[in-house]
Amino acid sequence: MQGLVTVFGGSGFVGSQVVRALAKSGYRVRVAVRQPNLAYRMRMLGDVGQIEVIQANVRNEASVARALDGAEAAVNLVGVLWESGRQQFQSLHAMGAKTVAEQAAAAGVKRLVQVSAIGANADSDAKYARTKAEGEAAVRAAFPTATIVRPSVVFGQDDKFFNKFGQLAATAPALPLVGGGATKFQPVFVGDVAAAIAKIIATPGAQGQTYELGGPAVYSFKELLELVLTETGRARVLAPLPWPIAGLVGKLGDIQASLLPLAPPLTTDQVALLKAGDNVVAPGAKGLADLGIVPTAVEAVVPSYLYRYRKGGQYAPTPAGAF
Repeated sequence: MQGLVTVFGGSGFVGSQVVRALAKSGYRVRVAVRQPNLAYRMRMLGDVGQIEVIQANVRNEASVARALDGAEAAVNLVGVLWESGRQQFQSLHAMGAKTVAEQAAAAGVKRLVQVSAIGANADSDAKYARTKAEGEAAVRAAFPTATIVRPSVVFGQDDKFFNKFGQLAATAPALPLVGGGATKFQPVFVGDVAAAIAKIIATPGAQGQTYELGGPAVYSFKELLELVLTETGRARVLAPLPWPIAGLVGKLGDIQASLLPLAPPLTTDQVALLKAGDNVVAPGAKGLADLGIVPTAVEAVVPSYLYRYRKGGQYAPTPAGAF
């Protein structure tokens, strides 16, 4: 086996695929998570003894240092889509990234990958985007040769985008077109993101670079919701939700997030993020092609799990027009 790679946030939706890709490439992997008792299945993604799971919290410097002991590379995937309890944007995206980078440098780690997001911007009205940018800057300052990876919306079996709207299509009479649904996205397959990170770890020339990862096609928010309705076989109204009303819905989502351990339908910060502009790869940015990866189309994967939201689930006939 090759050297040891520590993956922070390795038990999540993207993290589990990164761990799988690294193990497949022959690395030993240390999965650093807050609750290792909930991540025991991670060991099954590799050969016996190839993957270990340990406790670490990016808000705790000592635990981060322990997780990096003996590692030759590290990947930081820790992030949240909304704030709840101690899981705040500033403490995770900015301060957590800073802690990982500083401790990686102190431990003599040779390669570091910081997973950020397309739209990271220090001047954004969205706190999510601002703290992602702060995290990038802190990582660059502490570990200049770190590689920054910025994916667009990531899709796959357990994603929080298509599954969220698939479930909504199955239960609600309408789907919301926030801001009219004109915001554009370039969804990228989780397997491609994982392959890209594994390739970056193995490519010396990737050090110090920034990669923006997007799929082969760009869609408006409205087009993505139409795809969800087609694949689920649901006839639902696409209801325009003007920005002021979306802001009010977001405030209700903020309250829900502060009181319940459930994903809010929408938060004020997510509204600000949608309003900020398109979530697509910037012209001229390095991407999947530079890593030798052919991007996977949404239509090739999303139907394989949206069927669960059809009437009859897996036994339902394929709706007309579906892929």
